[in-house]
Amino acid sequence: MYWLITLMTLGILGLIITGVLIELHPSKGINGRRWFKPAIGSNLLLFVGAQALLVFFGIQEAAAAPAVAEAGEISLGMGLGLIGVGIPTAFSTVAAGIAVGPIGAASLAVLAEKPEIFGRTLIYLGLAEGIAIYGLVMSILLLDKL
Repeated sequence: MYWLITLMTLGILGLIITGVLIELHPSKGINGRRWFKPAIGSNLLLFVGAQALLVFFGIQEAAAAPAVAEAGEISLGMGLGLIGVGIPTAFSTVAAGIAVGPIGAASLAVLAEKPEIFGRTLIYLGLAEGIAIYGLVMSILLLDKL
């Protein structure tokens, strides 16, 4: 199992390093270097493949594990369940950040011209931030099921 976690770590580190190199040399860009696209593709494939194998082996181990675990010990199935509980919060938080960015920029631009519509812009920002709240509520409901 540890070799899968090592593969996932190497895949994500490769993606991060490739992204940093792209960010450091934006003038050359992705088209300027022939190795950027294959590096991103191979690292992403390595990460996703190792993650899929980890989930597959984790489900098998969780199904074969005894029903009662000792107190203070978390099985692999319980750990994967906790990761699954955190996924809605993670995705909804990222989505809220993506939504709040353009809405906040547009709100500031509009407030420079018409300061009297400050309340409306707050409502729009609140609606976009509500996406994160929905994900948090889903995670709390899922955590209750574990």
